[in-house]
Amino acid sequence: MAASDRMVLGPLVGSIDQGTSSSRFLVFNAKTAELLSHHQVEIQQKFPKEGWVEQDPKEILKSVHECVERTCEKLQQLNIDITNIKAIGVSNQRETTVVWDKTTGEPLYNAIVWLDLRTQSTVERLLKRIPGKNKAYFKFRTGLPLSTYFSAVKLRWLLDNVEEIRQAVDDGRAMFGTIDSWLIWSLTGGKNGGVHCTDVTNASRTMLFNIHSLEWDPELCQFFDIPMEILPKVRSSSEIYGLMKSGALTGVPISGCLGDQSAALVGQMCFQDGQAKNTYGTGCFLLCNTGQKSVFSEHGLLTTIAYKLGRDKPVCYALEGSVAIAGAVVRWLRDNLGIVKTSQEVEKLAAEVGTSYGCYFVPAFSGLYAPYWEPSARGIICGLTQFTNKNHIAFAALEAVCFQTREILDAINKDCGIPLNQLQVDGGMTNNKVLMQLQSDILCIPVVKPSMPETTALGAAMAAGAAEGVGIWSLNPGDLTAVTCERFEPQINPEESEYRYARWKKAVLKSMGWETSEAPSNVISIVGLRIESTED
Repeated sequence: MAASDRMVLGPLVGSIDQGTSSSRFLVFNAKTAELLSHHQVEIQQKFPKEGWVEQDPKEILKSVHECVERTCEKLQQLNIDITNIKAIGVSNQRETTVVWDKTTGEPLYNAIVWLDLRTQSTVERLLKRIPGKNKAYFKFRTGLPLSTYFSAVKLRWLLDNVEEIRQAVDDGRAMFGTIDSWLIWSLTGGKNGGVHCTDVTNASRTMLFNIHSLEWDPELCQFFDIPMEILPKVRSSSEIYGLMKSGALTGVPISGCLGDQSAALVGQMCFQDGQAKNTYGTGCFLLCNTGQKSVFSEHGLLTTIAYKLGRDKPVCYALEGSVAIAGAVVRWLRDNLGIVKTSQEVEKLAAEVGTSYGCYFVPAFSGLYAPYWEPSARGIICGLTQFTNKNHIAFAALEAVCFQTREILDAINKDCGIPLNQLQVDGGMTNNKVLMQLQSDILCIPVVKPSMPETTALGAAMAAGAAEGVGIWSLNPGDLTAVTCERFEPQINPEESEYRYARWKKAVLKSMGWETSEAPSNVISIVGLRIESTED
């Protein structure tokens, strides 16, 4: 790139995208939304026991630092002046829970990942204290059912089981946060004046936050017995939280923060009531913007905060369908079964047969999320014959992602009353063309994929660039860049689609009721497929 080109780029915005399987840093042109450069580092997941999923918060932080530095090096190689980066946004895997010592800056335990199931007995104990053991008892306050998924029960488990954390709380040294809080605190100085905050979208996934008053709820904190002084300050999704205190971008404000699914909704520019997107990552998350009113589902969906793009801006809500296992099923085929060496091979295997040959795969490794909220479910592969081979299983795995999306879409259509006429999609798995075509066939509506698939990172960059005091990214509808898209139209008749969907539903019923929290830990059902460690 010539020096003269460098001058016309104008302001840039960086975006930290910290996901379940990797960390990335991406840099966008604030005027054109063009992605200029990025760097990615895979994150190790630890499975210390059956159903447990952990990550090292220090490894996560180190990976973010590495991504920022490498991306800045790449920009300099492209002759792009990194002093043009005027703001940084943060998007993160939600619910994943970290507790650290504010005097040393050290985590007091590994991060407990959103997928983790160790809290099932904690959930059951808490349910006994609720009238009628009603999982939805706090739904109208939090938008969420009582589940292993959300941060409050993970934090309760840590307080019950980790002596160092109990002691740190007693000494006034403990800080709690989801990944966004851990990163922002660390990047803005850590033990030397780091800012302990979160945004409304991440707070709304803890089960400690009142989604109407937009404050931590004292009664919820009392129910879960969580000391309120360890909680971060809740801010909007678009304001200056603090400045970077080290590295190539020292002094640049961190001014955007959105949970990854909210970030993707913003990045897909779903600002209108009724617009929806589906993100295919480790899990699968379909969000439908419901505007300034919170809509409560009758069909197993969550009510969540979509965004609040400024301190004085209104809060917007969304209905969300959450699927625990999407891209994770491909990783499982690669790492646990070893039937492929790379994730890309799954598409090739599936394309070679073009059918599952009556084989159905329900990847309920962490129980079933929306619309069932059934923690007793475990993964099953059924409909096997002597003819079934690894190609059919690969196809069935991709089909499972599509069927799970169909279940959520059906629920959203029932709750909203207006069926979606197309589905906007994003996330790493959307590069799989077989999957995208399958998705259109199973939904019987077009699937629309933006040519720039990094919508999660883009959403966080938009929030950061639009923040008061930064003001380099306009979110006015007329100023938003038109996005080029790839479109997948249904290619099978609806009758065949319905037949396959009905068979899937039958398989889902067979996956339920496998697990109880009382089962001895060394008894493993052959049918109950789980995520297991592939490490020694």
